Amino acid sequence: MTLAVLILVLVTLQRCGELVLARHNTERLIAQGAFEIAPGHYPAIIAVHSLWLATLWVLGFTAGVNLAWLFLFCVLQALRIWVIATLGHRWTTRIIVLPGSPLVRTGPYRWLSHPNYVVVAAEIAVLPLVFGLPWVSLIFSLLNAAVLFVRIRAENGGLARTTHAQSG
Repeated sequence: MTLAVLILVLVTLQRCGELVLARHNTERLIAQGAFEIAPGHYPAIIAVHSLWLATLWVLGFTAGVNLAWLFLFCVLQALRIWVIATLGHRWTTRIIVLPGSPLVRTGPYRWLSHPNYVVVAAEIAVLPLVFGLPWVSLIFSLLNAAVLFVRIRAENGGLARTTHAQSG
């Protein structure tokens, strides 16, 4: 197994595991009275991420590996784990709001409103560069920016309404 294939296998397994965790957390939150905001954008998120990974499998599995970009991608994985650990059972791939629950303001959320999206955007840009695929990095960064624009607006709006309703 080449290093490129090993990286792709690990990233694929990680993403699949995260989908299982996200589903578990989503079901748990909904059972506690949470609700989903703007579910209509979710298929676009899934499509962008699935196409990104599929493209990397098609074009990157025989590529050489740039170790500097790989190191940066590994740093991003540590940041990803920090974000997920900080949110704990509230981490999910959907926009799920639990009324009466305060916003997380610890970990990376002390400095950024959306550190998960920053990490994901960086991953989408960096992993193709590991395999020497700058145009894949550019195309999927633009697609991801478009879906994140919709998602962040929806999330901020939903959180503002929920927070406003709690304080009003």
